[in-house]
Amino acid sequence: MAISADMIKELREMTSCGVIECKKALEESKGDFNKAKEILQKRGLEIAAKKANRTAKEGRVESYVHLGNKIGVLLEVNCETDFVAKSDHFVIFCKDVAMHIAAMNPKYIKREDIPEEIAKQQPKVDVFAKEVCLMEQPFVKDPSKNIQDLLNALVASVGENLFVGRFIRYKVGESE
Repeated sequence: MAISADMIKELREMTSCGVIECKKALEESKGDFNKAKEILQKRGLEIAAKKANRTAKEGRVESYVHLGNKIGVLLEVNCETDFVAKSDHFVIFCKDVAMHIAAMNPKYIKREDIPEEIAKQQPKVDVFAKEVCLMEQPFVKDPSKNIQDLLNALVASVGENLFVGRFIRYKVGESE
């Protein structure tokens, strides 16, 4: 099957991956969009793993204040270059994650951040981690993906190491 520019464009819009990666995935899947998406996701995980050790000292601090001004979030997301920090995909990711934090109220970024004494008290650590760890929570806009999936897709798209540095969530009338 011949891969058309329209097919590449459509897959690129669905996945935010590069043109060449989309073309290769479509060729490998013989034009099957679902298989091509799976191929790109697998490659994204591989790319993310390779880039995880690279230094990321640029980034963005994103703020989100929920309607009614009762909940607010400050979020730091790091990347390698200022160019990526200013890109539309990175900015949208930061805004979405800040909004997600306001809605889902995670306590930790990743599973390794849960204090050992708290983890030991949980009968089902996996279930607990999905509730309180940002990277494992299902994304509020698309529960079929978690925040780590979104981050991996963005890493594959921009080609840089990215990570959530820190966040804080405020709610009127609440204290830690």
